[in-house]
Amino acid sequence: MKKSSLIVLVSVLTIIPFIALLDVPGYAKSAPSLGGLPFFYWYQIMWLFLATALFGSAALMWNRTEESE
Repeated sequence: MKKSSLIVLVSVLTIIPFIALLDVPGYAKSAPSLGGLPFFYWYQIMWLFLATALFGSAALMWNRTEESE
């Protein structure tokens, strides 16, 4: 993979969680609840795990290309 396309991919993977959590009025509601938690809270908790996966994937891709150079 070329360095420029890798930079774009890593950038997109790291920006996705920020964009998803910036729209607070879009998820600031109580329904639907999940396990007794209002939507507002479980949406943020869900993104905690998704962001970890996305940041981890970006870091692995970045480190793999750095090692191969």
